[in-house]
Amino acid sequence: MQASRARLFKEYKEVQREKVADPDIQLVCDDTNIFKWTALIKGPSETPYEGGVFQLAFAVPEPYPLQPPQVRFLTKIFHPNVHFKTGEICLDILKNAWSPAWTLQSVCRAIIALMAHPEPDSPLNCDSGNLLRSGDVRGFNSMARMYTRLAAMPKKG
Repeated sequence: MQASRARLFKEYKEVQREKVADPDIQLVCDDTNIFKWTALIKGPSETPYEGGVFQLAFAVPEPYPLQPPQVRFLTKIFHPNVHFKTGEICLDILKNAWSPAWTLQSVCRAIIALMAHPEPDSPLNCDSGNLLRSGDVRGFNSMARMYTRLAAMPKKG
């Protein structure tokens, strides 16, 4: 527990230093619990998520960094590797490919990369995965853009 706390404090300090360096990620630690974090990530450019800001919730286990954090989208997103209702993310580094070298910041970067390069062959959202697998990229982009506008963009007016 002490080692994980020390590691999280180190990451917290790095996040404070990197705020300007990485404008696509805003990682925030809960005021009362170092094991709970949230992140705001910007949708990658030239994707249907461009212009959107997506909120992630991190639950960091006590054995961290030996075990990966649990991360899920709080913002609704139409993506084959994200469960539409729960926000659960299917990403190898959050499961069997985890390494203690990963940080919460680098996990955010990996999620942004996943947004730009979906893996339709291991879908948590079958509707989204089926559109991509059948070659209907236009249909997928249209649905993903619609949900980005509805859930991840500031309301005007």
